[in-house]
Amino acid sequence: MDAIGEKEIRSSFVNCSKGEASRVKMPAGLTDGGVAWDDLDFLAWTDPGAPLRALLVVPGERGLTGLVLRRPEARRASAMRSSMCQVCLTDHAGSGVALFVAPLAGAAGRNGNTVGQYLCADLACSLYLRGKRQPKLRLIRREETLSLRERIDRALTNLAAFTDRVVAG
Repeated sequence: MDAIGEKEIRSSFVNCSKGEASRVKMPAGLTDGGVAWDDLDFLAWTDPGAPLRALLVVPGERGLTGLVLRRPEARRASAMRSSMCQVCLTDHAGSGVALFVAPLAGAAGRNGNTVGQYLCADLACSLYLRGKRQPKLRLIRREETLSLRERIDRALTNLAAFTDRVVAG
């Protein structure tokens, strides 16, 4: 992913007000070069000022699309349960996958309509794709024959489908 700045990030949000976008705390390392852009396919983080709010900024054909997401409250999950991220298709045990919910853009979102997506709970899909992070515990081991580029393209396609549903309202 190409490096992006705070102004670009704030103006990319499609499912919140400009006021809400202006109050979002930016990810750690954004201003001091601490973000490893070469390892990212999209930018995702939890707002440190609001731990149940996650932010997602995805590059695409229309430019950047930013989404405000609600993450579930932390709860203890069974380590024997296995779940798969719907974006990067990484298998996780326990609470490694969480349902993130996004208000729809426009009037539908203001009326309380939402759409959800199961994502890696730590929002590190890009690192799992590259093998730079491993799930804490895997109950299922799957080997893929796709190249890294093909896995990244698949993840971005999956993410684009989610962002398109939010934008369409």
